[in-house]
Amino acid sequence: MSTDSQQNAHHSPTLEFKSSTFSVPVLVLASNDVITIEQQLQEKIHLAPEFFKNSPLVFDLQELNSLDLDIDVTELINIIRKLGLLPIGIRGGAAQQNQQALELGIPIHSGYSTAVSSGTQKQQTPEPEATTELQVIAATNTLITHPVRSGQRIYAAGDLIILAQVSAGAEILAEGNIHVYGSLRGRALAGVQGNTEARIFCSDLQAELISIAGNYKISEDLNGAVLNQPVQIYLQNHTLVIKDI
Repeated sequence: MSTDSQQNAHHSPTLEFKSSTFSVPVLVLASNDVITIEQQLQEKIHLAPEFFKNSPLVFDLQELNSLDLDIDVTELINIIRKLGLLPIGIRGGAAQQNQQALELGIPIHSGYSTAVSSGTQKQQTPEPEATTELQVIAATNTLITHPVRSGQRIYAAGDLIILAQVSAGAEILAEGNIHVYGSLRGRALAGVQGNTEARIFCSDLQAELISIAGNYKISEDLNGAVLNQPVQIYLQNHTLVIKDI
């Protein structure tokens, strides 16, 4: 190898940092009762096991601290890990809580949650990270105006309305209905809290998986006649029905 080639190889970068946008569930705590926290987390995971399996998680202590409720951060992290979640950040913590987290390899997270207004929760695209919360105000709806990319996971406490496509490898979940005004190529799970009246509406069905209240079909189960068509999906006698719109 020539001297010039060696110098060029020596100066070629082997890595670089890039800003990106990705979804991370945020666990917002309003009680320091660790027994209740563990129980309710188990219930959430049971309702949507694939969503929470090995999921990264940020836990938010801001509300606890505003109520002067202390919590053992070490015990909380142990509970989260025991249930198969992967804590990757703490936010809203006091100095001592942040220090406890850092000693366990959990960084301090400075991101913010999506704004909640009366009746509608609207998610923008903050940089570098978009967050969705595990515990949100009941009966709110989530409106997303940008495409949901592969690897993103979005959870809505009410209806989830997406005005763009959902890419393959993405996962969207709602306790109410799901509306996708674009191609649905990822996984869509409606009625995840057991609401059998929930429905899925989409303009172009290409989904990897569709589910309502735990009843699901994968792409191989979908009739070719409904693929690439605008459809609505609902439960009838515990069976998923897919109809043209």
